[in-house]
Amino acid sequence: MTAVRTTCPYCGVGCGVLARADGAGGAAIAGDPDHPANFGRLCSKGSALGETLSLDDRLLHPVVRGVRATWDRALAEVARTFADTIRDHGPEAVAFYVSGQILTEDYYVANKLMKGFIGAANIDTNSRLCMSSSVAGHKRAFGTDTVPGTYEDLEQTDLVVLTGSNLAWCHPVLFQRLAAAKAARPGMRVVTIDPRRTATSELADLHLGLAPGSDVALFAGLLRRLAAAGRGDAAFIARHTSGLDAALAAAAAFDIGAVARVTGLGRGEIEQFYRLFAETERVVTVYSQGVNQSSAGTDKVNAIINAHLLTGRIGRPGMGPFSVTGQPNAMGGREVGGLANQLAAHLEIGDPAHRALVQDFWQSPQMPTQPGLKAVDLFEAVHDGRVKALWIMATNPAASLPDADRVTAALARCPFVVVSDVVQATDTSRYAHVLLPSTAWGEKDGTVTNSERRISRQRPFLPPPGETRHDWRQLAEVATRMGFPGFDWPDAAGVFREHAALSAHGNHGTRDFDIGAHAAIDRAGYDALAPFHWPQPAGEAPRARFFADGRFYTPDRKARFVATPYRAPAGRTGGARPLILNTGRVRDQWHTMTRTGKTARLTSHYAEPFVEINPLDARHLGLAAADLALVESDRGRALLRVLVTARQRPGSVFAPIHWTGQQASQSRIDALVAPHVDPVSGQPESKFTPVSLTRFAAGLYGFAVSRRRPAVEGLDYWALAPAAGGFRLELAALQAPADAAALLAAVLAPAAGAEVLAYRDVTRGIHRFAVFADGILDAALFLAAEPVETARGWLIGQLGQALDGAERLRLLAGRAGAGGADPGAIVCSCFSVGVNQIAAAVRGGACTVEAVGACLKAGTNCGSCRMEIGRLIDASRAAEAG
Repeated sequence: MTAVRTTCPYCGVGCGVLARADGAGGAAIAGDPDHPANFGRLCSKGSALGETLSLDDRLLHPVVRGVRATWDRALAEVARTFADTIRDHGPEAVAFYVSGQILTEDYYVANKLMKGFIGAANIDTNSRLCMSSSVAGHKRAFGTDTVPGTYEDLEQTDLVVLTGSNLAWCHPVLFQRLAAAKAARPGMRVVTIDPRRTATSELADLHLGLAPGSDVALFAGLLRRLAAAGRGDAAFIARHTSGLDAALAAAAAFDIGAVARVTGLGRGEIEQFYRLFAETERVVTVYSQGVNQSSAGTDKVNAIINAHLLTGRIGRPGMGPFSVTGQPNAMGGREVGGLANQLAAHLEIGDPAHRALVQDFWQSPQMPTQPGLKAVDLFEAVHDGRVKALWIMATNPAASLPDADRVTAALARCPFVVVSDVVQATDTSRYAHVLLPSTAWGEKDGTVTNSERRISRQRPFLPPPGETRHDWRQLAEVATRMGFPGFDWPDAAGVFREHAALSAHGNHGTRDFDIGAHAAIDRAGYDALAPFHWPQPAGEAPRARFFADGRFYTPDRKARFVATPYRAPAGRTGGARPLILNTGRVRDQWHTMTRTGKTARLTSHYAEPFVEINPLDARHLGLAAADLALVESDRGRALLRVLVTARQRPGSVFAPIHWTGQQASQSRIDALVAPHVDPVSGQPESKFTPVSLTRFAAGLYGFAVSRRRPAVEGLDYWALAPAAGGFRLELAALQAPADAAALLAAVLAPAAGAEVLAYRDVTRGIHRFAVFADGILDAALFLAAEPVETARGWLIGQLGQALDGAERLRLLAGRAGAGGADPGAIVCSCFSVGVNQIAAAVRGGACTVEAVGACLKAGTNCGSCRMEIGRLIDASRAAEAG
């Protein structure tokens, strides 16, 4: 089969992928060596894309009110209900909630339909949750939402400041580019700023473990220090900026002592950071969700930008502020007005001239004059009945929005909910009156834009399964049924052509976003479109960087300094909620796991939801490693496995965002997060939730493996994940059952005639069962009064194996024994290499990450685990020295 060049559907790095269909619904996946974002590298998630293409959980046909329907019936229902709602309650009574997972063409059509023809601005996106503070900060400073630099800047700089960004896990390929650059130029310095000591911190020359939410104070102090030390670029400031005096006045209170009090950092480490920044000409400051997801997120962004404007370090090779986006097409959505406060082509709803320009281009009957409802406010409007018809596309707000239980209550109340998705069952789809089956990655056809403004093609290499349709076509057909003209594109190329033409319409260099060079692109040109940076006006080559000429997009073409007075986070700790909950991602999972959760390779690193806690806090609360803890806020609760680690700051805990009601019993972490938002961007405060932790007093813990999906109904705690050859299950109950065999029957349902081996130690509360069918291991269940200690990786490897008498006894013991091989907890997902294997290699003389890679291949593919391997090597050396 011919390899198809496409783009990875995960993070904002935008890696090129070579996909070679196997003719049976699957594909071989490799990195594209010619794509300028990754040059052939893929992370663990990207490498495993071929394992996520199965159709077992796909939504393959429309469903209307629980009954399979034709597309004609489903689209008629959507168009009629939307039209009736608009007639009876006005256009503000309908809303779209879309996603950075859809393509730019999908985004464009949704925006055109809502803002140009329905006539309201109630279209927002889950990108509001990850990067809208960056958008707001860019617009305040630059006059438009412009990312100044490129990935090459990370390789050309002398100092990289990574703040609020666990780049090693959230943007792994970009992190590997940085690590390679640092290895090639050892004089390069890296500073990480994060309350947690993450895998990214292993690369750092200086780590600043500041107090959550104190970033503005740190960067205000930096601005004050730079100005006082005469490090400002006086000519740049005078010619190309305004507002410095107000910014300095807001920063005046932040001398070293004040910064130390607010951030909790030592004066010496603050001084070291300020000195590095002041004395290094080429500086790139990379920031992500840790900055954006805050009730002061926009001020954090502007505090960072202020330091770069003061020093004139922007728009030139190796220098500038750099926002890295979380989703594959968060940038594409920004280009076409996917946020409720934007119009397409980086035009503004509040500007009458901009509205007229877009309305003229679209020939639309009406345009909104005010911004629409941002994500949190939108779902509050659904809850109180202002929004009566809602279309959700390619996202799972019942799990991912803050105050998630209120979101589910809102969806349950809404008179009409449409969900377009690729997956049959999600926490959101259960509330849908109409389910529309969408094409997925591998079937979709369009474009995405990565964090460095590079537009790339996503090309199909698999046929659309069942009755699935592209998202843009679903929207266009509903628009046509509602009587709106201008939605009759023949293909995605036609949508892109119109999008490009609008970007050039009335532009003449006055706006940053212009891809008019592609306004007349035909199908063949679209199919062959190579990755390119925007802008690319008609007749010009793409431009990599902005602002080197000192010209911005404000009315006076000067950049604005923005005053950023420090404001404490919206939540308050103390009393019943003494700890601060920080949320985020883990290395091998993506969003709500509808794709990454399908492959055992990616669930092997972390197979169940967890909460990280510092040893001091754990000891105070009576929590031990592998306990279960009830994590509670004023909004909700979650039940999570305890992970005790000194890498977590005392007073704070961390839990990942990925697990939902589809994978675990009580794991929707956003049910705990309050809907506090930044007043400018509307982005929620996802990094600062006051919580309490209490030990879950389980009377029974269990671990099971099975070739068939276990039944979990009735368990007080469960977490289910795929495993090689079947499934793995963690479980717990408040009370041990009177009959452990009954629990075996309920959870694993051994077939009639199956052979069941059992071991019981009633005094210690231990019960172990192994189920054999036709002589091979079909399932096993391990129960105990304490967290179950077994060689999980080894046990999973026994599924489907024929075992003799001695091997069966070892199985019931839960250990591989002297002759067996237990890989231990998986460190390298790409090659399924565990901690025990790495430890053995180190004992055998592999004392560097490279040596471990040569021995085991671990760390030689995506490199995401290299920092963890390095920690294991250091720990082994320390143990030997002790």
